[in-house]
Amino acid sequence: MLLSSNDLEPVEVLGPNEPSAFFIVCDHAGRMVPRALESLGLSDDELGRHIAWDIGAAAVARRLAEALSASAILQRYSRLVIDCNRPLDATDSIVRRSEATDVPGNLRITQADAHARANAVFHPYHDAIRDALDGRAAQNRPTVLVALHSFTPVLLAQARPWHAGVLHNRDARLAAPLLAALRSEADLVVGDNEPYAASDRTDYTLVNHGERRGIPCVELEIRQDLIATSEGQCAWAERLARLLPVALASFDPTAAKVAARPKPPSTE
Repeated sequence: MLLSSNDLEPVEVLGPNEPSAFFIVCDHAGRMVPRALESLGLSDDELGRHIAWDIGAAAVARRLAEALSASAILQRYSRLVIDCNRPLDATDSIVRRSEATDVPGNLRITQADAHARANAVFHPYHDAIRDALDGRAAQNRPTVLVALHSFTPVLLAQARPWHAGVLHNRDARLAAPLLAALRSEADLVVGDNEPYAASDRTDYTLVNHGERRGIPCVELEIRQDLIATSEGQCAWAERLARLLPVALASFDPTAAKVAARPKPPSTE
């Protein structure tokens, strides 16, 4: 077993019985590494960088879930252990190099190592999402999947001009009106499948838990410098809590009625 009794469980579940139609997930919420992997040979400073996790995304997810009275599931371990938003057979499921940083603990990984990481982190996280969505479907509850991520302002010396990005693959029912709503905010530059484009090979969560179930879904990317502080996290949670129900109502008024009326996110 990769995780010992001294390691935290990989999955954090918030408000499993909340009434909202919105269901929030965060694939890269944490930066932890199982003790057995000895920090993957990286320093604490390196594990604090964007290569290890989506900075600020977990805090926005928690505040947004509270504001919408929505359930949320967050994954606590670093994407350098295993990327929970990649198919297991993807070449970047477990990276040997991220941006310009080698990951020593991943350089000689075996198939058995990869299976152990998947069993410890990837499968428990996605099983938790799957079980929750199955339960909602069995109760005939409307469900709208929102996957929250964040991105670095500069990648490989290239500045990124977007404040946020709305990602979609085949199903743009929610993405299209949400993109329009965000672009109507005067202070924002919002990318359509930028700075990343969703696809079957790069976005496991959106494809498998959203599109293949046929439920409305969207992946949101927020620039990390905008949500690095509690003030920024609260502001973005409030913005999304205000705009997501509007976007949903534009194509599914029935589901929108089930989405709780947004309340101000906690500033604690």
